[in-house]
Amino acid sequence: MPTILRHGRWRFFFYSNEGSEPAHVHVEAADGTAKFWLTPVALVGSSGLRSGDLRFAERFVRQNRDYLMEAWNEHFCP
Repeated sequence: MPTILRHGRWRFFFYSNEGSEPAHVHVEAADGTAKFWLTPVALVGSSGLRSGDLRFAERFVRQNRDYLMEAWNEHFCP
């Protein structure tokens, strides 16, 4: 489960066994998790995160989408 980015209390990562799904990233903080599709960026699901945290995480994923897509392609489509 490679960590792609860290930002403050947030960790952005992939599960190595999910390469058959559309490109996405998991987001984790101490109080919960979320999963976002990358094309287009959309929340798939979350657990334990408040709406403000989800908005922050989605905005961060949008701002870093190109980098996250590169990391996805390097990991799953070498």
